Amino acid sequence: MACNCGGGSPQTMVYQLNLPDGTVRQYVTYQEALAAQHREGGAGTITIVSR
Repeated sequence: MACNCGGGSPQTMVYQLNLPDGTVRQYVTYQEALAAQHREGGAGTITIVSR
């Protein structure tokens, strides 16, 4: 039997869009983050963060 001895809850990874004006938005998929970035005229950066 495998042991999940970490004890904590599993971490969920999300894609975070950081816009130049300081706005931060999080998306479940990269495609959603990329579409949002395109709606903003290509501004901002997409990073992967744990939630």
